[in-house]
Amino acid sequence: MKRLLVTGATGFVGQWVTRCLSTDARHQFEVVPMPTLDIRNLEAVVDAVSEIRPNAVLHLAAQSFVPRSFEAPRETLEINLFGTLNLLQALQRVAFPGRMLFVSSGDVFGRVPDAALPVNEAWQAEPRNPYAVSKLAAEKLCLQWHHSEGMDVCIARPFNHVGPGQDDRFVLPSLARQVAEISSGAREPIVEAGDIDVSRDFTDVRDVVEAYAAILTLGVSGRTYLIGSGRERSIRELLVRMCELEGVEVKIHQDPRRMRPSEQRRMVADPRLLYEDTGWRPQTPMDVTLRDILDYARKD
Repeated sequence: MKRLLVTGATGFVGQWVTRCLSTDARHQFEVVPMPTLDIRNLEAVVDAVSEIRPNAVLHLAAQSFVPRSFEAPRETLEINLFGTLNLLQALQRVAFPGRMLFVSSGDVFGRVPDAALPVNEAWQAEPRNPYAVSKLAAEKLCLQWHHSEGMDVCIARPFNHVGPGQDDRFVLPSLARQVAEISSGAREPIVEAGDIDVSRDFTDVRDVVEAYAAILTLGVSGRTYLIGSGRERSIRELLVRMCELEGVEVKIHQDPRRMRPSEQRRMVADPRLLYEDTGWRPQTPMDVTLRDILDYARKD
């Protein structure tokens, strides 16, 4: 069993990492969540790593809400970049023997022209917000440690991942809550939405967790992997499908206050390198994901 230190274990994805990797006999991981601490505090990180002595690390901890990164760019950089530096230094101090997987984001690509889709690892990243800048900088820092310090590091760039338990600040959980309320009679059959005609590459969070496990086990050291379904879906398409699953008819009101202009109308990933190196494929049908999001919205 590999002792897997998971930073950010209390977040949306982190909770699914603990749930999926701790209970599935296929995975040889003992999941150990990082204790609650401020990752910007080097000595606190060193103390935690020294006590846990991991032989694998999944680094999820981050300020990950893009609007927040515009409001607080310094905080975002301190957590995402310098927090990562603290983790690298802590691992070095304990002579960490294993692999660290740094979780970045497909958002680092910035504006990608339609002609370049589906985007792959070779496309030059040009981030367009402080969150993406912080993630790309932390990627480069991890790879520098791989090259100059000999640390076994891989980079994951997941695209939009969704599932039960995600914060309502994100679009699909927000829409699902409204649809569930309409289905129960608690709300008039009107869905308040923003720009739902953009398309993205959505993957179930449980499949994303499986991708992390695959990279930790089978990925090639020093490589960057895109995690996505390889399929493009519009938000409108998914909203319509949620309504069909609930058996409700709704009117969609696109609220001007929610209509933030999107520079990227379309996005889809090419995860071929991940397939080739690890054999990972997404397994969860979108209907299952949407049904689980709706059920969570109803119970929460």
